[in-house]
Amino acid sequence: MFRLDDKVAIVTGAGSVGPGWGNGKATAVVLARAGARVFGIDVNETAAAETRDIIAGEGGTAIAHRADMLDAAQVEAAVAECLARFGRIDILVNNVGGSAPGGPVDMPEETWDLQIDFNLKTAFLGCKYVLPQMETQGKGAVVNISSVAGLRMGTGRVHTAYSASKAGIIGFSKSVAMGYARKGIRCNTVVPGLMHTPLVEHRLVRQLGANDAEALIAKRHASVPMGHMGTGWDIAHAVLFLVSEEAKYVTGTEIVVDGGFTAAGPV
Repeated sequence: MFRLDDKVAIVTGAGSVGPGWGNGKATAVVLARAGARVFGIDVNETAAAETRDIIAGEGGTAIAHRADMLDAAQVEAAVAECLARFGRIDILVNNVGGSAPGGPVDMPEETWDLQIDFNLKTAFLGCKYVLPQMETQGKGAVVNISSVAGLRMGTGRVHTAYSASKAGIIGFSKSVAMGYARKGIRCNTVVPGLMHTPLVEHRLVRQLGANDAEALIAKRHASVPMGHMGTGWDIAHAVLFLVSEEAKYVTGTEIVVDGGFTAAGPV
C-alpha cells in the first residue's frame, strides 16, 4: 500500500531549519521510501542537500535544488530543472511557510505583505508552474500545507496575517481541486496542529517562550488533548496517503493532523 514507484515528487521547503525533522524534510524522506524520486527545493541549499543525502543513503533518488519560492523566475527554473532531470512531475507538496505575531493595528504593512506571500503566494507559484505539466500528463496530485491557525482562533496570541494566509491555503486548494478535477489532477490540504519540529527551538522559543524551551514545549504538549505535540513524520504520512493511489477519489478536502486540538475548541 501507498507505493509511489516511478513517481516524481517536488517537495518545497525540503530542508530543515535545525537538527531534527521538519515537515518538509520528513515528507521528502517518506515519499522517497515509498519509491518516489524526490526533487527537494529549499532556500537553504545546505539543508536541502542534507535531506538529499539521507535519501541517497537509504538507496533512494533525490536532487537538492536551491530556490526562493517567493521568486517566480526561480520557481519556474526549478520546475524546468526537475523536468530536465526526471521527465515528469506527479506530485507537488507546497510546504513553505511561517508565522509572525501581530494584529491589523500593530503589525507593520511589510510584515503583512511578507506573511501573505510567504504562506500563500509560494503555493500559488508552485501550482502555477507545475499544473501545466500535470495537465499534459493527464494526472497529478498536489498537497498544500496549511495550519490549524486557519481554522480556529485562541484568545491569546494574535497572528492575523498567518491565520488569514493559512485559511487562504485551504480555499486555494479547494479552488485548484475544482478547476482540475476533470483533468485527472487532485489537490488537497494537510492542516498541522501543534508540532514539535525544529522550528520550535529555532524560532518559537525566542518568539513565544522568553528563551525557555522546556517551559514552552511542556505548555504546547499540555494544550493538545492527546497530551503531546505531533512531529514532522505525522505530517509526512498524511501527505503520503493523499498523493497515493489509495486516495484517488479524494480531492478538495483537508486532513487535520492535530491530536484533537481543533475539536477541543478555543483555549
